[in-house]
Amino acid sequence: MAKRRIDYSLYLVTDRGLARGRPTLEIVRAAVRGGITCVQLREKAASTREFIEEARQVNAFLNSCGVPLIINDRVDVALAVGAAGVHLGQSDLPLAAARSLAGNSMVIGISVESIRDAVAAQAGGADYLGVSPVFATPTKADTAAPLGLAGLRAIRAAVKTPLVAIGGLTRGNAAEAIRSGADGIAVVSAIVAAEDPEQAARAIKREIETARRPWA
Repeated sequence: MAKRRIDYSLYLVTDRGLARGRPTLEIVRAAVRGGITCVQLREKAASTREFIEEARQVNAFLNSCGVPLIINDRVDVALAVGAAGVHLGQSDLPLAAARSLAGNSMVIGISVESIRDAVAAQAGGADYLGVSPVFATPTKADTAAPLGLAGLRAIRAAVKTPLVAIGGLTRGNAAEAIRSGADGIAVVSAIVAAEDPEQAARAIKREIETARRPWA
């Protein structure tokens, strides 16, 4: 089975705690209407069975509209539901072990916080890198100091693997991140916590598209 090609340009990361009581699938549906191109399902508190059930529901919807699902942390859940990929942090299952379990057909993304992390992940065969955090963010308290746009540019210069910028990304700074070398923008609260996730996604998508124009 061939590895799926993924458009990382507007990458939604779910967070139940920011969803204002709305079901994750409701947020995902709205965000897809707004133009997101990829979804990472992140569930830190759910049991394995709960995670799998939710992932199946989300994946069934995403498959119907051609949007890939990536599972945060859990290779077992990704395999169980037939997700397109898995995303791993620096303290999660090592890349080589994840690849041995998932095989070559599954996309594996790795969170990186430095040039050293990025170079190692590229050498290990990561399919994309989540550069984190670009800006300060309240959604994760266990990250390193913000890299800023200069840090993002330095990582872009060091590796050729696709980069997804994450951490404090909003409509207001998405274009800057793209111009600084990101292939995609990962968004959590700016979409998940928005009063209208569809409109929020659409507004960020416009900024990304504008930044990619040669004359922008």
